[in-house]
Amino acid sequence: MKFVAICIVLLYSAEVAHTDEHNHIYEDAEEVVLWMNTVGPYHNRQETYSYFSLPFCAGPKESISHYHETLGEALQGTELEFSGLDIDYKSDQKQTKYCTVKLTEENYKDFVYAVKNHYWYQMYIDDLPIWGIVGEISEDGKDYFIWTHKKFDIGFNGKQIVDVNLTSDNKVKLEIGADIGFSYELKWHPSKVKFEDRFDKYLDPNFFQHRIHWFSIFNSFMMVIFLVGLVSMILMRTLRKDYARYSKEDDMDDMEKDLGDEYGWKQVHGDVFRPATQPMLFSALIGTGYHITVVSLCVILFAIMGELYTERGSLLSTAIFVYAATSPVNGYFGGSLYARMGGKVWIKQMLLSAFLLPSLVCGTAFFINFIAIYYHASRAIPFGTMVAVTCICIFVILPLNLVGTVLGRNLSGQPDYPCRINAVPRPIPEKKWFMEPSVIIVLGGVLPFGSIFIEMYFIFTSFWAYKIYYVYGFMLLVFLILAVVTVCVTIVCTYFLLNAEDYRWQWTSFLSAASTAGYVYLYSFYYFFFKTKMYGLFQTMFYFGYMALFSLALGIMCGTLGYQGTSAFVRKIYSTVKID
Repeated sequence: MKFVAICIVLLYSAEVAHTDEHNHIYEDAEEVVLWMNTVGPYHNRQETYSYFSLPFCAGPKESISHYHETLGEALQGTELEFSGLDIDYKSDQKQTKYCTVKLTEENYKDFVYAVKNHYWYQMYIDDLPIWGIVGEISEDGKDYFIWTHKKFDIGFNGKQIVDVNLTSDNKVKLEIGADIGFSYELKWHPSKVKFEDRFDKYLDPNFFQHRIHWFSIFNSFMMVIFLVGLVSMILMRTLRKDYARYSKEDDMDDMEKDLGDEYGWKQVHGDVFRPATQPMLFSALIGTGYHITVVSLCVILFAIMGELYTERGSLLSTAIFVYAATSPVNGYFGGSLYARMGGKVWIKQMLLSAFLLPSLVCGTAFFINFIAIYYHASRAIPFGTMVAVTCICIFVILPLNLVGTVLGRNLSGQPDYPCRINAVPRPIPEKKWFMEPSVIIVLGGVLPFGSIFIEMYFIFTSFWAYKIYYVYGFMLLVFLILAVVTVCVTIVCTYFLLNAEDYRWQWTSFLSAASTAGYVYLYSFYYFFFKTKMYGLFQTMFYFGYMALFSLALGIMCGTLGYQGTSAFVRKIYSTVKID
């Protein structure tokens, strides 16, 4: 259990404190560490390798070991290695040669391949990222050059580093047998930038706060108003007519009822609360959907308050910590629903609910991990990290899920339906093709996707390209808009389904809302082929594998929102009408 506690502390450390090797405060002439992170093709952001996988050389200074401060840093493929360069706070350094590389045939081929594929590298000084390009090709495409001089322009404010800029210089032609010397230069200057504002230079307000972003939010907001008004008007007017018709039928005698043309949602009152098929899987999906919804909302709020983009891996670490800590939510809602549906093997349901999403995530991650290991990429997850994730699932998520399941079964596990359930299921009459559940499911995700697809572009660009997403206020607003649109659309779909005397609304409401994820995944294909220049097996598998996971999680969340809103609606209409 001590190991598990250490894992949780490491996860939470990104929230409560800076966890770098320094406290970001330096005295004059104090050592400043330059970490070399990764190198890789520019168009494949996730295909990264250790910086020294290319035949670069390190400086003469004694090596300093680095450890992963957070689980998120390890999962994101951060591979910090000491540069060996001697850097002291506020101490300028003239151009100094620190090492030489003999270009053997193998080294020549490695550098040429890197230059051909537009390799770039990333470094860190005091947690501030720095990017540079390995080299360039001549205009005729016959010669290859490499940049050998790094000039660092570092800004300081008091005892803190607030700005770092890199200039690559001294272009040298690559030739077999040549000796290539690498050098660096330091220039320190005072800056008026405040420490808390030092990441502002990496943000792109012209991109994220573009007029189209504001317009998409306004457009989605107007869609919400329109849908809410439309749903309210249609349902209230239609339901009022239904109530009047059913009240009139209540005053008829049995002969008049037999001769009357009965139809509509009241006719399925004895079957509408019948348990869904596959209740174990359905309740596990609903519990997982509640869990994802709570985690998403919490992480967005934490990102708004804490600016998580300023710390390496902190957003992922926070998401894992919140997911583990809120596991009782999964057990409570999934276990209580399974109990209300008459489920008996609740332990099996609890295990399915607890490991449904983690098994899918870990399975996909480990599959991609094998490809990363084959490529010797830095994205390969270390064995120790795999053990830590497994321990969190077994010793944290599972017990908390068990607690939630027990509470859910005891506090809200008793069925309290407004109508009793008939012993024999009612036959489902034939209906028009567009009222079939399969058609409703396919069409149900169109409007919810329309409310978020612009935001999807910004999110995709942040993750798959070189933008730092920081407008989490936008994301929170889009999250709320998506929830309202999903609930409204699903209620309308379910009303038409019940009016066609089809009582299979549970899975239909869930899947019609979840179909939003299908459109998101289709959009990811468009984004891959028309908005990026990604190539290669590793990057392609990484992209489509994790996009499938993202779409799946989004679908489970939307399906849960749709089912919950529809469930409340169904209870309301059947508790209002007198049932004989």
